[in-house]
Amino acid sequence: MEKAEFLKELEGRNKQRFSLLPKKGLVYQFVNELKEFLFPVCSNQILHEDDFSLEWDRLKLLLKEILIPLQDKIRYSIDDIICDYFDQIAEIYEKLLKDAQAIHDFDPASYSIDEIIVAYPGFQAILTYRLTHPLYAMGIPILPRLMSEYAHMQTGIDINPGAKIGNSFFIDHGTGIVIGETTVIGNNVKIYQGVTLGALIVKKEEAKIKRHPTIEDNVIIYSGTTILGGKTVIGHNSVVGGNVWLTKSIDAYSVVHNLSEIQVRNFNNKNPESINFTI
Repeated sequence: MEKAEFLKELEGRNKQRFSLLPKKGLVYQFVNELKEFLFPVCSNQILHEDDFSLEWDRLKLLLKEILIPLQDKIRYSIDDIICDYFDQIAEIYEKLLKDAQAIHDFDPASYSIDEIIVAYPGFQAILTYRLTHPLYAMGIPILPRLMSEYAHMQTGIDINPGAKIGNSFFIDHGTGIVIGETTVIGNNVKIYQGVTLGALIVKKEEAKIKRHPTIEDNVIIYSGTTILGGKTVIGHNSVVGGNVWLTKSIDAYSVVHNLSEIQVRNFNNKNPESINFTI
């Protein structure tokens, strides 16, 4: 293919794709401005009483602009989707307050709810998840994933919009957490950094089945743990220690930990094993 022909074809494909996708910049703007609307502490401006109604209407128009490229791929009218979505905002806000309170209650390093809302990556990831899940549930393509990947880029926490997560969810530190699409998480669950809630077997033809684990109420999962499989259930009030690999269910009130042996040697030994690694 000649250069001119190649460039012409590439230009045509880019125009076609661009017309069918929401603009990333608008999506990121919507996430940030909706967050600032719900939690003015994140914003540098103060909204007065009359401003809230105007901002509410402006956010609706912004979402409409984002959805227009997708209108041929969605089952409902854009206006109905926007109305349904914003009807859920108050409930989302209440859930987020419970999430922030859970973090404050169990993290001794936190000093205020405002600090958590502004500075905690775990809360930022949960906030974006709660904003994306209703759109996923309505069958909106692409947009929920663009929103969740924006949070992923910012926090290092990857929560698929399709996951079902209960109230008072606590993510501590958070970096490297992966929560798959069909994961179900109950109430009052605490998850630490590096935890993966993933699929045991990934086949394209099984994409619609439940392939990620269920975490029941009041479970704590410590850092570095991997839990896989759609039939894997972590029973309520269980504690899963760090660096554990689970592909089978455990009963309620279980304590799971990984036995390891720690050896301490003295460098004065005549033939110490080399530990001077190059990475």
